[in-house]
Amino acid sequence: MFVRENPVLQRELLVNLRMHRAFVLLLAYVVLLSAVVMAAWPSAKNIDMSSNPDDGKTLVNLIFLEQYFLASLMAPSFAAGAITGEKERKSYEMLLASPLRPGAIVLGKLLASLSHLAILIFCSLPIVMLCLPLGGVSLYEVLAVYLAVILSTVTFGMISLAASSYFRRTASSLVVSYLMVLPLALAGLFFWRTLEGFAELRLLATVTVLPVVAAAICGTLFVATSRRLLHPPDVGSEGKEVVDEAFEQRAAVGLIIQRDKFPDKLFAPAKRDDLLEDGTNPIFDKEMRSEIFSQGTLMARVVIQVSMALAVPLMATCLFLKPDWAPWYISYVVLFNMLVGPVFSAGSVTSERERETLDLLLVTLLSPWQILWGKLISALRVATVLTCFLLWPLVLACLLVTTYWANWQTVLGYLVIVFLTSVTTSTLALFCSVVFRKTSAAMMMSYVVMAALFMAPVAAVVFAQNYYAAGANIFEGATFVSPFGAAFSLPLNHMAVGDKARLGDWRIWFAFVTFDLALICSLFATMLWLFKLRWRVAA
Repeated sequence: MFVRENPVLQRELLVNLRMHRAFVLLLAYVVLLSAVVMAAWPSAKNIDMSSNPDDGKTLVNLIFLEQYFLASLMAPSFAAGAITGEKERKSYEMLLASPLRPGAIVLGKLLASLSHLAILIFCSLPIVMLCLPLGGVSLYEVLAVYLAVILSTVTFGMISLAASSYFRRTASSLVVSYLMVLPLALAGLFFWRTLEGFAELRLLATVTVLPVVAAAICGTLFVATSRRLLHPPDVGSEGKEVVDEAFEQRAAVGLIIQRDKFPDKLFAPAKRDDLLEDGTNPIFDKEMRSEIFSQGTLMARVVIQVSMALAVPLMATCLFLKPDWAPWYISYVVLFNMLVGPVFSAGSVTSERERETLDLLLVTLLSPWQILWGKLISALRVATVLTCFLLWPLVLACLLVTTYWANWQTVLGYLVIVFLTSVTTSTLALFCSVVFRKTSAAMMMSYVVMAALFMAPVAAVVFAQNYYAAGANIFEGATFVSPFGAAFSLPLNHMAVGDKARLGDWRIWFAFVTFDLALICSLFATMLWLFKLRWRVAA
């Protein structure tokens, strides 16, 4: 019942592994991994393993880091919608009413969610075997590497599946999963790199400590998720789409919004009890007054608490103890906005399609401009407010740390980077919401495009500096499209080690601002054009 005759597992495997995107993803993964290994392969025609014993070890570490990074990003995307998908399809109650035990449901969902990811991981084995003859690494170390990747993938998948049981929307479950998974992934990466010079100790910890930690986390979450399905507090799909605001506020911990007081009324205006004034945009008014409470505030509370818990040590280190590390804190704020921004915009238009109200919306007297800017601003204000919670430490540091006073232009440049990134992420997610039919697909495509646009240029520079030094300058020219590259390009005077100014390049910052403004305008213009064509109105 749990594995061999589990109908949930069998159904999910048949559906997921037979889709066209499964084969496309497998092909893209193997091609990308092969290209990275070929680029990092030693260029010498004759390889002397006695003089270069670390070539194989370097390549294996590179493959491990790439798979670990991809597993960290992909595990939540596969598992975060396992249970919320049932709720969105209105099949959650039927699943709970079946003869299946809650443990069998959870296990089936977990195995089905991670099966495709496991295939991707094991497909890299032939590539790793090619690296073994280079020397510097043993078969036991390779097996330990794969054990670490598999255990991490299962742990991240279980965390995402547990988050999926607490939310009604895949978008909320996905962003909370990423907020919990990414810190653990960075901690694992830090542990691996710290013990790089102690191969035996790292091997011992991988085969002894890591399985125990992974089993403890997965076991605890498995039992908690099974109990939640055994006694579900969120059954009753009909009439449960809108959360009772009074009950939500009484049960809230860490986030209390009083709509009638400043500044909360700017963020979440009170419900309207009168008629709309002439000239008011009804889309904007409706979204501003109801969107944040339409599915409850659990996601917002978790996001604020987790992000602030992570921001405290980063703030103390990067802004106060080591002011020259300020770009790292700005990178954390940008990464947070990349995770949160699409949550509130990716469903702006797809939700109308899913409710079958888009055709009704398009035949109203409202222009495409009114519809789009109303949805964009209402979604942008939530992501911006959540991001601003992380910006106040920067303002506080500018007041308390005198070395920032001589760099006020750089601090202002940081604020512009964060603001433009917020607008870009929300606009990009809204564009994906216009193009795609489902909210989950729009949100995932938003993450993929943002990763390719913001993170890929920086990753290419780091890779080139370590394995392809001749091409580093080529990739550095493309970092202007990334807010991370723009943040590290700004100068910081009298902060670097040895009282030497860290030279910056304002040209990259100006190029980033110009590129982002052009991207935002082009995306919005394209959405207006698509709406005028009544883009994909039919179900």
